[in-house]
Amino acid sequence: MFAVPWLLVAGTLLSPQEAAGEVQTFTLQNDMKVLVLEDHSIPNVVTYFFWRVGSRNEVPGITGLSHFFEHMMFNGAEKYGPKEFDRVMEAAGGANNAYTTKDTTVYTDFFPSSALETVFDLEADRIAHLAFDEEMIESERGVVLSEYTTGMENSNFRYLNTYLTSVAMIAHPYRWSVLGWESDIRSWQKEDLEAYFATYYAPNNGVLVVVGDVSFDEVKRLSEAYLGPIPAHEPPRPVRTVEPEQNGEKRIVLYKQVTSPNVMLAYHVPETGSEDYYPLVLLDSILSEGNSSRLYRSLVDETQRATAVFTYLPPAFDPTLFYFYGVCSKDVSAQELEEGMLEVVDRIVSEGVTDRELQKAKNMRRIELYQGMETLKDKANNLGRYELFFGDYRKLFEAPEAFERVTAADVQRVAAKYLTADNRTVGYLLPPEKEGE
Repeated sequence: MFAVPWLLVAGTLLSPQEAAGEVQTFTLQNDMKVLVLEDHSIPNVVTYFFWRVGSRNEVPGITGLSHFFEHMMFNGAEKYGPKEFDRVMEAAGGANNAYTTKDTTVYTDFFPSSALETVFDLEADRIAHLAFDEEMIESERGVVLSEYTTGMENSNFRYLNTYLTSVAMIAHPYRWSVLGWESDIRSWQKEDLEAYFATYYAPNNGVLVVVGDVSFDEVKRLSEAYLGPIPAHEPPRPVRTVEPEQNGEKRIVLYKQVTSPNVMLAYHVPETGSEDYYPLVLLDSILSEGNSSRLYRSLVDETQRATAVFTYLPPAFDPTLFYFYGVCSKDVSAQELEEGMLEVVDRIVSEGVTDRELQKAKNMRRIELYQGMETLKDKANNLGRYELFFGDYRKLFEAPEAFERVTAADVQRVAAKYLTADNRTVGYLLPPEKEGE
């Protein structure tokens, strides 16, 4: 199964070169790029509008604004009023969603192929003529504030991650979360929203991916008719800030009503698309993917220091953080769990990984890639992600071979290079100290 990397595209197993050739592209006169993958396996279509805007593009005072538009984009434009986007979509048999990251905001539509023109009409209306009604802004502000408060209260991971990242990062806008800071959410002004929308929701700052029961010619015709007339804007100002190199370990201790201590480590690593990306992804798998992974086996199975442990390497346009997270078992201290995590890291740095571990990690990543080409939604999402994060959707079809080229020495090298004490930030989330202790 893994000797030759084949991918399931349009219901057929194809080689990477053949699969890449199935994707057709064109660029509108306003510089919006469109990717089209015909797949007639079911009479449905998905559209994914990728916008190059996330919390990375914010500044102090308007943090969280990218996520706010994930709400505002469904609240009325010129032709379709408040809540009409959802109603018209559902009446046509479709559904929609959206998500925001530190780098991108993505709007998704899933619908019968018969509704293709309706969806283009809906999307063009809100891209060209989004309404900024004061009452609606305040209503959605309340929703976002509730999401912020609930998320920080109910998720120990989010709470610790938010504050640890703000310590690990001192300059780059990755230092705040996608939700932003509460004081900024409360103080956005209408003019802030209008300026942000005009800057980042211009067609030359977006990529459209269409996958499903369509013809390339029809998608191009509708794109030119509905999206083509929307004018391009001046490109957004690039994010120029480069996070300074960390030259010493940082620590943060937080207190919250938790049943047992939580521990998080964060190491600075390069951006997605760097030469070290694939070795780092495989290191991520070896550390925490599955019950035989290094961290799970050592800290959950063998020593019972943790009830849960995992690592997280987010995709990123710029250098980012590689996170380790664990929840202490009963009567285990945060320091004991941290020591256990570092023992696992140090062993990989000094001894490397086994060929068996590496092959397992490669197999799991390949399977993930293949599964990511099974559904229309997954195909659209992965094509868009590779187009934005790697600069070319064709890199998606080269990924199986890129993973295969990684050696055990490569994995040990990146571990030794990035998982160092001076490059590390450590966070503890502890139960409140009892009075008198």
